Amino acid sequence: MESQTKTILTVVVLVVLVLAGAMYYRSQKMIDEANTPPIEEEGVACTMDAMECPDGSYVGRVAPDCQFAPCPGTVPTY
Repeated sequence: MESQTKTILTVVVLVVLVLAGAMYYRSQKMIDEANTPPIEEEGVACTMDAMECPDGSYVGRVAPDCQFAPCPGTVPTY
């Protein structure tokens, strides 16, 4: 009877340890997922050059086609 009790106790302890390990693993995975930044959709990356406008101001390139923005006071052509 005593060996049967030891066997049952050993099985119960092993089951508890396995469950505790699984819960720890899952909690760490959830923490990692929460700390991972979301993957952004592919966007357009334009170069950071600037163009000097006739009035002395500067404009940069704008997405989606990376053309220079219109200079202030000019009428954009489409």
